Amino acid sequence: MKEDDPVWSRDEIESPCIRVCVVHPETRLCTGCLRSLDEIAAWTRMTPEARQALMAELPTRAARHKVRRGGRAGRLKR
Repeated sequence: MKEDDPVWSRDEIESPCIRVCVVHPETRLCTGCLRSLDEIAAWTRMTPEARQALMAELPTRAARHKVRRGGRAGRLKR
C-alpha cells in the first residue's frame, strides 16, 4: 500500500502515478498518469516548481487517449 511504503509517503508533491503503468503505443504516454517515460524517469530529480507545472499540464493530456483505436469505429476508419 502507498501509506506503508516510505517512497510513496515522502513530504513532497505527490506523484500522479496510480500504478496503472501501460504506455500508449501512439502517444507514448502512460495511460495511468499521462506522463512520458522521460518525465517518469526524471520525477525524483525535478524541482517542486517543475513538478507543479507538470501536474497542472497533465489534465490537458487526457483527451489524447479518448479516441478509440478499435471496435466498430476503428474498423470503419480503414
